Amino acid sequence: MPVYNKLIRDRILEILDKEGLSYNYRILENNEHLKEIKKKLYEEVKEFDEATNEHDALEELADVLELIHASLKVYNKSFDELEVIRVKKKNNRGGFDKGLYLIDVEDR
Repeated sequence: MPVYNKLIRDRILEILDKEGLSYNYRILENNEHLKEIKKKLYEEVKEFDEATNEHDALEELADVLELIHASLKVYNKSFDELEVIRVKKKNNRGGFDKGLYLIDVEDR
């Protein structure tokens, strides 16, 4: 029996049931849930980094976005609240749209 010990999507147990597979699971406490979301984010970002085509890259970005939504739920915040923070930061410091790459800054 393979051992996974990792956060899974909410419907995976339904899928395992339909396949007639037995499994063990538990529901994480909020602090554990957030810890596992963070671990899963690293995994998905790595998979995004390793994606070699647009389709796979977008699939991995969708997973990252899903984990952001899950994080917000743990914090009891909405995506709209996060978006307000994002827009404020973008207005103050800009986004990443121009592809600017800072090489160095002269000391004073």
